[in-house]
Amino acid sequence: MKKNQKLNQWLWKWHFIAGLVSLPFILLLSITGGIYLFKADYEAPIQKPIKEVEVIGEPLPYQRQWEIARVNAKKAPNSMVLPTTKTQATEFVSGRFGEKSSLYVNPYTGSISGVIASNEGLMYKIRKLHGELLLGSWGTKIVELIASWMVVLIITGLFVWWPIGKLGMRGFFVPRIKAGKRIFFRDMHAITGFWLSGLLLLVLGGAFPWTDVVGENFKWVQKVTHTGYPSTWHGIGLNSKKAGTSQSLDNIVAMAEELQLPGEVSISFPKGPSGVFSVSNTLYKNQSAQENHHFDQYSGTLILKQEWQDVGVLMRGRMWLMAFHQGQFGRWNWILMFLISIFLVISSVSAIVSYILRKKKGNWGIPKVPKNFKVSYVMVGLILFLGIIFPLFGVSLFLIWATTLFKRQKMKMPS
Repeated sequence: MKKNQKLNQWLWKWHFIAGLVSLPFILLLSITGGIYLFKADYEAPIQKPIKEVEVIGEPLPYQRQWEIARVNAKKAPNSMVLPTTKTQATEFVSGRFGEKSSLYVNPYTGSISGVIASNEGLMYKIRKLHGELLLGSWGTKIVELIASWMVVLIITGLFVWWPIGKLGMRGFFVPRIKAGKRIFFRDMHAITGFWLSGLLLLVLGGAFPWTDVVGENFKWVQKVTHTGYPSTWHGIGLNSKKAGTSQSLDNIVAMAEELQLPGEVSISFPKGPSGVFSVSNTLYKNQSAQENHHFDQYSGTLILKQEWQDVGVLMRGRMWLMAFHQGQFGRWNWILMFLISIFLVISSVSAIVSYILRKKKGNWGIPKVPKNFKVSYVMVGLILFLGIIFPLFGVSLFLIWATTLFKRQKMKMPS
């Protein structure tokens, strides 16, 4: 396959510039992402005294435990996680996402064994560093911009590197050892980058839902295409027929246990006198097994049952990618994500070393493009498409173009 060498030089230039700017961030993101994979292992011994209790006699009714939680929690609990063992403290959850806080009640003594907040601890700081560089909203946008340019890096890198000529199939697997240090590190960067490319696109696909611009745009598309969660998924729009007193939490727990749902089972509490009890399960390994059961809080009758197939296709795809990004599909997924982190570090460091060995003093070493090269309409269309999908990339590209144009005009002006 013969390449268009002028196009190759142009793409290499942009691959080079994008890499020069984003590689330090990519290194940071890959290292922090790899560390965050150890979150469960790191926190398990720390949280054990809170989550585990000694079995002493018979446990208190869940209704009584709920009352204890409401009195002691800073914010009224909105759900309870169903215990799976006798030595497990009962978890009452307040808030959601970054504001989530879990209060644990000892089911035998009624004492509070502890509180675990999602926005505290070392791993929370690692996640914040990974997701927003500890800079809040501005940091999130910087990470989104880097992630957008990573997509461009992958696409341009594949074209620029694709082995041709004498290398053949060997070029896909083995770096050239006898061609000098720079070529060796260049090949290390290219080969690891090639084998990571498809997986990296999946990883990036799982990262963008958390971003400010692409993430919000994706939510908008879900909303207008009705491909997100059904409006009733979280019990919104469902009402109980008020008659007498509410069912005790113990009755709802008994009904939840009869469902025999796999994974972590939660019971969401009614929001007000007309709200409903909702029983749902979380199972990352098999998301299709996730269900939602909504019960009338007075009669205990089933109002609505929803399965994962009732969730819109874009939301299902989004949740799959996010789970894959976090290594939540099981050990194989965790190992794969950890290896991706390691090889992304290797690829990035190899690129930096290759650049240092190539760079001449007083020169950035940016590849030159023939003056008579003209970007094709197809390439312009692809750039515009990427700029629409990734708006921050589009804005950054416009600023680069405007700055370049300004410099050219300034050089043409008579002194």
